Amino acid sequence: MIRAIALALALALGVLLSLVSNTASADVFRPAYLELKEAGGGRYDVLWKVPAPSEEMALALDVVFPGGTKVVAPPRMLFTGDALVKSWQVQRSGGLVGQSIRVEGKAARATNVIARLERRDGTSQMEHLSLDRLEFVVTAPSGTLTVAWSYLVLGIEHILAGFDHLLFVLALLLIVRGGRRIVSTITAFTLAHSLTLAAATLGWVDVPTPPVEAVIALSIAFVAAEVVHGRRGQLGLTARAPWTVAFSFGLLHGFGFASALSEVGLPETAIPIALLTFNIGVELGQLGFVCAVVAGAVGYRWLARKFVLAVRLRQRLADLVPYTIGSVAMFWVVERVASFWE
Repeated sequence: MIRAIALALALALGVLLSLVSNTASADVFRPAYLELKEAGGGRYDVLWKVPAPSEEMALALDVVFPGGTKVVAPPRMLFTGDALVKSWQVQRSGGLVGQSIRVEGKAARATNVIARLERRDGTSQMEHLSLDRLEFVVTAPSGTLTVAWSYLVLGIEHILAGFDHLLFVLALLLIVRGGRRIVSTITAFTLAHSLTLAAATLGWVDVPTPPVEAVIALSIAFVAAEVVHGRRGQLGLTARAPWTVAFSFGLLHGFGFASALSEVGLPETAIPIALLTFNIGVELGQLGFVCAVVAGAVGYRWLARKFVLAVRLRQRLADLVPYTIGSVAMFWVVERVASFWE
């Protein structure tokens, strides 16, 4: 039943992935990032990070502070390989609480923006700015619930924008049969990436991001190949012990989640709650995706009774699914490995 719906999902994802694959040299989730650190006396250290494939091709985006804000330390520019980073210091009498900070420019609707404020008391404010309102209003210190909600939403948004992670889960669902086996497989994947997400975010393990991203893409290609072998009657490791494969590759995917979380950091006074709610957000997004696949499969079965396709056509369409997933994954592998020498 799960296999039946995979065609529509895989083709839709494949088209979307082909459109965005030029940005997949690291994790797919690469927003612009604005960070403010309160330095006292109305001063703030500003860091502005804009995605850029090269130093000359940075998105045309600028940070606009409210009236009365002065630049007290000249900007410094640094190209990191995948982003252009600008840092400087501003000052405003009375500070920025209650004031609006905007992101403007020709590319204002080309990427998402995450804004984060670090206060002197250790508390923080983090917001994901919507494309139709790239504006960040600085607020007074907030409670734990606000932090929890912010990171919960960030986790959901990350998994839903992480096409590589979703493709891996979809490929698993094409192989695994039976409700219990699906639950155990997804649970193993969840447990594994939760462990490495926490370990990497807390600094217990330090793994370079580019190789991890390349292996994540390779894991998708591996499972896609297992789907092909299964359709030919050759049961592979994933079909025999799906939880083992899900757990093993889940450890790698956890490092991918950690690299996204490192883009915005964790609030010093609420690290446990921020890490927990981000991970819960990832799981909610993942669960929503799995439910969508299952619901789509049920819908397909109903439609199949109304519109009967020839057996040969159904087989060709089903064969197309893993090849679509595998082709996109191998494109990512080549692109991400090539980025090692850029």
